Amino acid sequence: MGPILAYAEGVACPAIRIPRVVRRALGRDFGWLWAAYSVSSLGTWLAFSAFPLIAVLELHAGPSAVAALAAVGPAVGAVLAVPLGPWVEFRSKRPVMITADLVRCAAMLSVPAAFALGALSLAQLLLVSVIVAAADISFTAASGAFLKSLLPPEDLLAANGRFESTTWTSTMLGPPLGGVLMGLFGPVVTVAADAVSYLLSALGLRAIGGREPDPVHRDPAGGGRLTAGALLAGWRHLLTHPGLRPLFLNTVLVNGLIMAGAPLLAVLMLGPLHFAPWQYTTVFALPCAGGLLGSRLAPRLVARYGRRRVLLTAGTLRACWPLGLAFVGPGVGGLALVMAVEFGLIICSAVYNPVLATTRLELTPTDRVVRTLSAWSVGTKAAIATFTAAWGVLASLTSPRTALALAGAVLLATPLLLLATRGSGEASVTKETVPDGRRERS
Repeated sequence: MGPILAYAEGVACPAIRIPRVVRRALGRDFGWLWAAYSVSSLGTWLAFSAFPLIAVLELHAGPSAVAALAAVGPAVGAVLAVPLGPWVEFRSKRPVMITADLVRCAAMLSVPAAFALGALSLAQLLLVSVIVAAADISFTAASGAFLKSLLPPEDLLAANGRFESTTWTSTMLGPPLGGVLMGLFGPVVTVAADAVSYLLSALGLRAIGGREPDPVHRDPAGGGRLTAGALLAGWRHLLTHPGLRPLFLNTVLVNGLIMAGAPLLAVLMLGPLHFAPWQYTTVFALPCAGGLLGSRLAPRLVARYGRRRVLLTAGTLRACWPLGLAFVGPGVGGLALVMAVEFGLIICSAVYNPVLATTRLELTPTDRVVRTLSAWSVGTKAAIATFTAAWGVLASLTSPRTALALAGAVLLATPLLLLATRGSGEASVTKETVPDGRRERS
């Protein structure tokens, strides 16, 4: 299998050498960035189910209101984040990240403050959800660009692997700890803890030293204005780049189909199969250990087999697991099946994700990183919302088990998109203009 070609302005660049895998220090500044990410990730997972519980337990909202809170807030936030992409692109990234953290902190703190005053409403929860979703996308896009400027290309895979391991650690530990806090003090306390985590993240980012490279400037042809071309540059790059396009379409389909099955599996396990809520949460928490293993394996597998082969193999294997969820039954056997499927899916995803994140950064010129990552996030979130709604209708017309089976069957075809990268060179760093205006090739 040939690796992925990198193009800059349509010109192929030479392949980078895949370094021998060693456990290396990535520097003090990366340490602060990693610490900031870790604390905010843990805070997010501590409060993962807080808003629905507050809506049900404190505001006595019905199922439709809770569903709207889960879907509408992130969807509207994603729409609002579209014009923020170019705005962030043309500014220094670390101040944007700190601002996003402070905005999320203030928005989340408004919930316990309103609750203490007896003024909390569903409308406020929805508004906070929108603000946090938009800030999340802006922060994620800015952090990708900042990471690319902070580390040399050969360290990006190691850095993304560490972020991936942190994500799965937070996923494994956060919800159980959050459940304990909710049981003892109520869900509002976990929202306050999430707000504090954003404040600590901002302080960690503030501790990063050194001078960030000057941001890129707007297209002079646009007169310094936010033009339609600037707004759509990220989408244009994603959809026209021969290496990124199949990766993006694969991610949109896979994420949408996997997440579409999550509520259906909850209905099946907690309804007809009569599993207890603690059993349902446990079968998803324990397999997250596979995320730690997969993220540690990713650099070693890339060093041995090459980046494209790892992307194709891990991307294919992760699509094979979800079909098994359609066959879950009652009792211990059913729990074991769900845990096995989730473990296999997570370990494959944990290998795939940091390699994908690194490839995506390397195939994107510096002056389009933020807009490209914003477009990627918006597209993925829109797909998840669309597939979740469509599969909810399908489940109501047939059954949750039938809908799960169809999602798993469609997933089996998604690796064909990864094959579209065949015949290209090993993933490489794009040729681009560096801050002082010189042309540099890695």
